[in-house]
Amino acid sequence: MAGGWTRDGAVQDQIDDTVSDAVEAARARMARGESATECDECGEPIPQRRREALPGVRTCIACQSGRDAAVRHSNFNRRGSKDSQLK
Repeated sequence: MAGGWTRDGAVQDQIDDTVSDAVEAARARMARGESATECDECGEPIPQRRREALPGVRTCIACQSGRDAAVRHSNFNRRGSKDSQLK
């Protein structure tokens, strides 16, 4: 159900585009290549199973968890509707 100047399904298209952008950004940040045997941040050994599961991994689980907790998302919809552009 769309309203105003939008066509039917426009809201779902915005949601789909936002999810696609997030997936593409996450894939771009993924490490590639040969995995490190020791964490680049703390020097602890990286378990073999982690290195097999994530090719190119450079950090241990504890350090990566800390990095992930520090990430902030804007939650800003960059694809505003035409209604918001007309105001």
